[in-house]
Amino acid sequence: MATNVSRRWYSNIDVLAAIFIVSIVVMMVVPIPPLMLDILLTISISAAVLTLMIAVFTKDPLEFSVLPSLILILTLFRLSLNVSTTRLILSNGHAGEVIQQFGEFVVKGSAVVGFIIFAILVVVNFIVITKGSERVSEVGARFTLDAMPGKQMSIDADLNAGMITEVQARDRRKKIQAEADFYGAMDGASKFVKGDAIAAIIILFINIIGGFVTGVVIRDMDMMEALHTYTLLTIGDGLVTQIPALLMSTATGLVVTRAASETNLGEDLSRQLFHTPKALYITAGVALILALFGLPLLPLLIVAIVLVVLGRVMDKGSQKAVVEESAAARETAIEESKKPENVLNLLNVDNMELELGYALIALVDVQQGGDLLDRIVLIRRQVASELGFIVPVIRVRDNMNLQPNQYSIKIRGAEVAGGEILADHYLAMSSGLGDDTIPGIPTKEPAFGLDAKWINAVYREEVEMNGGTVVDAPTVLATHLTEVIKSNAWEILSRQDVKTLLDHAREQAPAAVDDAMEHLNLGHLQKILSNLLRERVSVRDMVTVLETLADYASSTKDLDRLTEYVRQSLARQIVQPLLGMDKQLPVLTLEPKLEQQILDSIQPSDFGSYLTLDPRVLQELMQSLVREIEKMAFKGYNPILVCAPVVRINLKRVTERQLPQLIVLSYNELVHGVQVQAVGMVTTGNAS
Repeated sequence: MATNVSRRWYSNIDVLAAIFIVSIVVMMVVPIPPLMLDILLTISISAAVLTLMIAVFTKDPLEFSVLPSLILILTLFRLSLNVSTTRLILSNGHAGEVIQQFGEFVVKGSAVVGFIIFAILVVVNFIVITKGSERVSEVGARFTLDAMPGKQMSIDADLNAGMITEVQARDRRKKIQAEADFYGAMDGASKFVKGDAIAAIIILFINIIGGFVTGVVIRDMDMMEALHTYTLLTIGDGLVTQIPALLMSTATGLVVTRAASETNLGEDLSRQLFHTPKALYITAGVALILALFGLPLLPLLIVAIVLVVLGRVMDKGSQKAVVEESAAARETAIEESKKPENVLNLLNVDNMELELGYALIALVDVQQGGDLLDRIVLIRRQVASELGFIVPVIRVRDNMNLQPNQYSIKIRGAEVAGGEILADHYLAMSSGLGDDTIPGIPTKEPAFGLDAKWINAVYREEVEMNGGTVVDAPTVLATHLTEVIKSNAWEILSRQDVKTLLDHAREQAPAAVDDAMEHLNLGHLQKILSNLLRERVSVRDMVTVLETLADYASSTKDLDRLTEYVRQSLARQIVQPLLGMDKQLPVLTLEPKLEQQILDSIQPSDFGSYLTLDPRVLQELMQSLVREIEKMAFKGYNPILVCAPVVRINLKRVTERQLPQLIVLSYNELVHGVQVQAVGMVTTGNAS
């Protein structure tokens, strides 16, 4: 029963909040009975006390992120109460028991005492607490905004280093944004508190003057009687509203001056103020010295004794804690020594790793100007944009087993590429090297194998003026890493990655996902996407991929054939980047007899199909391809071969090891409007 009531309460809390805010506005124009006003004034004081207590026990300012809105609502509530009390004071000469008691009990019936107390509260609230809170809010908002880029970069660096996951990075970014929003809102909310203090002063004088005029002119009261009566009521009204305002100002100051901590304010104060017994002993000594100069002995002696006792307690507690901590550490070490080694963490294998020699660590050290981690972020975005593939977290670490200038790129623990770069040199390529007059260290550009030299910075401008290309060491490493990712994306792609892509596609085209996956599982889809990525075909258009699979997956389970169907649907995307400036597509073709011979040698299997081509024919085929590709390269053309759809995937697999740069297209991928230019034919002696 209680659970149902609680659930019903929380489900309607938004409606109750709206009703409360509307009621605040209504209170300004509708007269309120004295009894109801007493209840509302009590609620105002209780709400201020509750806000202060929450501020005291809050560990992180974001735990009380509703405070800016709460300040506005309670400020408006107090102002509406001021309007209501003013109406009752001026019209009835009485505003309820709460104000009456504050006017008589707190100030002992003296208008002068009440006015002085009210003035002190206003000064403390307006000049001390509110002014300080306002300044802290301004500085906090400015510093939070200034620190946002650095915090974002730190999160990206931790993500790229594998220290946090995507979910943790997303949560941290949300927290940073929430901090900026909170301190910005608190900067504005502090103006409400300041305005409330000013309004209290103005309302005080309005009530005194208005009450005096009302008592003398309308009620025919004696001038002194009118002044005494309405001044006491006004002072009581001011105290009733000013005390909650002071509590709210204090709560605001506590929150904006509070740094995030694992404990609340009381625990932090006790730990940080009393954790040093020497400070307590010295303070006790100062109190006793003051007593020697004629100050009252008893209070100073009591304070000194309390400080000495606290110091002794803290001293013994710290010694006991050190002993217990040492004993616990010894016991833990003994227990760990008795247990078998926990090797489960050693079984984890990172999807991608970049290991650096110690001379290259500066490339990732932000303090030394390294920006490699930022470049890795850009690489992941670039690959996602070009291939539609989410690159997993790349763990960057140092490896003392490498040479100082070496680096190693690993996929699932196995090295797939590596190289050597000079962090304080530039890599010069192409004709800018001239006739070896520029000194440098000969090398090979690691990503594409081009002849190059490592040169000093002083020769950079000269090489560039000679038409050469000059890049710095981080760019060389980033380019190599990009090419490795693109070349091995099909190996990196996991079932979990496919599941992520599938979930994303479901948001756009749930029907296509359901139809395609009715006949396929994640493993099948992973194989098809791997086939596409293996030839650098982008899978960014997952909707088209899934719609094609939905059309054909019910009629065949041959994943290679399904891959060809998908390629045909993506034909325009595949061919478009290959077109020259004149929009023509220069290609090689197979001699018809050779193509038929390859077609006849295709053998189906349970895992696709494969070629059983005669080794001599295969050798002649490769030699002919090499000759024709060299001719195309001489003319500046991309190495592209066009063949029958059934032949295409098998021919690509046969040639990809020796000729990875060869692009093999099928006739069905030559979309309408593409001007195909046959620039050569691949032949063999047996075929002819």
